[in-house]
Amino acid sequence: MTPTKLVVRGAKAIPLAIGESILHAAMANGVALDHACGGVCACSTCHVKITKGGDCFSAASEDELDQLDEARDVGLESRLGCQAKLLRAPADGTVEITIPTWNVNAVREGAGH
Repeated sequence: MTPTKLVVRGAKAIPLAIGESILHAAMANGVALDHACGGVCACSTCHVKITKGGDCFSAASEDELDQLDEARDVGLESRLGCQAKLLRAPADGTVEITIPTWNVNAVREGAGH
């Protein structure tokens, strides 16, 4: 079976396997997606918007929804990249996400100090 193609607006298309999170696929393929908590649903820095194929992903947990309450510009298509796992391939084999441009950690360890 051909892997699902995850199209990251403004970046590139990368493979996304069934059961894989958006964050894992991004990290494995060189797409910058912040994850200050290490991908354990303890922050909202990996906030993405699934603009196509959102129904193919796992449902958001209460913990994820609580973290999204802290994110900026949250909408119905908002998910945490560390929690959104692909459950099934979309009919056309493609899902699309947007990583908000403001969703970048301004403070990183060792940056500018």
